[in-house]
Amino acid sequence: MPTPRPFLDEIDVAILNVLQEDSSIANADLAGRVGLSASACLSRTKRLRENGVIRHYVAVVDEERVGLGVTAFAFVTLAQHDRAAADSFLRWVLDTPQVMECWHITGQADYLLKIVAPDIASDRDFLMDTLVQTPDVRHIETLIVLKAEKRSFRLPIGGGAGRGE
Repeated sequence: MPTPRPFLDEIDVAILNVLQEDSSIANADLAGRVGLSASACLSRTKRLRENGVIRHYVAVVDEERVGLGVTAFAFVTLAQHDRAAADSFLRWVLDTPQVMECWHITGQADYLLKIVAPDIASDRDFLMDTLVQTPDVRHIETLIVLKAEKRSFRLPIGGGAGRGE
């Protein structure tokens, strides 16, 4: 059953949009930007966290500046299509730091993985020595990213759709 969507009023949307811009903003500054007192803003932000609207705060790190200059996407097809195989594969994914994202998808593949590596040789080694050797995997198709043309972590909520980020 789908999770019910929480009611978000204009103030909630304003808070979320400011936090998506800069999650390190001080509560007093956030309150000023959205037109609330500091205590009312803190209460709203706490409610958004408790309701799961705000999952967590993170720093977005530049991959190249920390030595992870290669990004690849891998379409993965499992050997068996049952719950046990999927659970086993997902346990492997959760324990593998090179896998940044894992999406269960429709189409010819079962999963889409986002993988980072220092260089092409390291990516190849990871694919050949690790991913291909995973017992639940039958087929892999990999795409190497040449250049990220757009990356955004900001969801288009409350009128944010269509605006340049």
